[in-house]
Amino acid sequence: MNSRERMISALERRGFDRIPVHHEGTPEVNEMLRDHLGVDDDAGLAAVLGDDWRYVAPIYVGRELRTFEDGSEEGLWGERYGDIPYGDGLGTYPEAVYLPFADVDDPSDLDAYPFPSAESYDYGTVQAQSEEKRDYAIFFGGAGTLDFMNGIARCRGVEQVLFDVATEDPVYQRLVAERFRYFYELAEKTLQAANGAIDLLHCGEDLGTQRGPIISLRSFDRLFAPYYQQYFELAHRYGARVLMHSCGSVRAFLPRLIGMGLDVLDVVQVAAEGMELAGLKRDFGQDLCFSGTMCVQTILPFGTVDEVIEETTRRMEMFAEGGLILGPTHAIQPLTPLENILAMYETAGSLVI
Repeated sequence: MNSRERMISALERRGFDRIPVHHEGTPEVNEMLRDHLGVDDDAGLAAVLGDDWRYVAPIYVGRELRTFEDGSEEGLWGERYGDIPYGDGLGTYPEAVYLPFADVDDPSDLDAYPFPSAESYDYGTVQAQSEEKRDYAIFFGGAGTLDFMNGIARCRGVEQVLFDVATEDPVYQRLVAERFRYFYELAEKTLQAANGAIDLLHCGEDLGTQRGPIISLRSFDRLFAPYYQQYFELAHRYGARVLMHSCGSVRAFLPRLIGMGLDVLDVVQVAAEGMELAGLKRDFGQDLCFSGTMCVQTILPFGTVDEVIEETTRRMEMFAEGGLILGPTHAIQPLTPLENILAMYETAGSLVI
C-alpha cells in the first residue's frame, strides 16, 4: 500500500499493511530528529518517519505582511506575533503581541477594515501539487482554520473572547462571520482547483479544557454550529472527509459533531477528563475515526521506551481494522526523549532508516 491507500483504507475500516501515522513536533523537536536521522528538512523528516499525509495550498499573492521594529510579524488579520520564550531556554512560541480588535465595541467600526480575502491567492499550482503528492493522503487547511475562539483571541484577547461567547457580543459575531467567509471561500476555491484530489479538509476549534468543555453546547449551537455545518457539507460535496482538531475534554460535543457530519476527530487528548480512548472507541467508533492519541503530556515525555511500545501496540490492536491515524496529541514538546519518539514510529512500522 502507498500512504494514500493506507489512509483511506484505515478511514473506511478495511484494514491496512500498517497503521497510518502523522507526525507533529515543535521546531526544536524536529531539529533534533533531523539531526539524528540525517535529513535536511521537514519534508525529508516526514518521509523517514513515514508520515502518511501531505498538505497542498494555494500561493499567497496578497499585500506584503510587515515586520516591525520590535521584530514582531504581521498576521493576515492585522495582528502581530512575537517569538515568546518558554521554560529555561527550551524554545519559543509565536504569540500575539498586538490585538487589532481589542478595543472595538461597535460592529460598524469594522465596516472599512481590510479583512483578508480568498482572492489574495494563486490557485494555479494546487492541481500540480496534488499530482506530485498523489501517493499520500492529501490535506488542505489546518487546526487554525475556522478556529473562532483561538483565532479571534489572537486579535481580541482570550479573556475578551470568553466574555464575547457568553454575551453573544455583536462585534464578536461579526468577526466570526468574517472569519467564516474567508476560510469557506479559500477552501472552496482550493477544492475546485484540486479537481477532486483533496482527501481531507482540516479545521479546528479547541472546545475543551483539561477538565471539561470550555463553552456550553448551547453556545456552540448558537454561535458556531451553523458555520461548521456548512464547512462539513462543503468538504463532502467535493468528495473529501473532514478532520477537526480540538484539544481538551470534548466528549460532550461528539454526538453533535457526528450528527453534523464530522469524519475524524484530532488530536484526542487522552489525558483530559472523559477522553479515555477505549471508551471513545466503544461509544463513538462506529461513526467517527480518530487521529493522534499518543499523549504529549504523559507517555511520550515521561514514559519509558517499553511503555511507549506498549501504548503504541495497544492502539494497533484496538484499531486493527482501522479507525485511527496514530500520532501525538499535540506537537511533541522539547525534553521529550528522542528514543521515545523513535520507539513510537518504529513500533508502528513507519520509521524508515
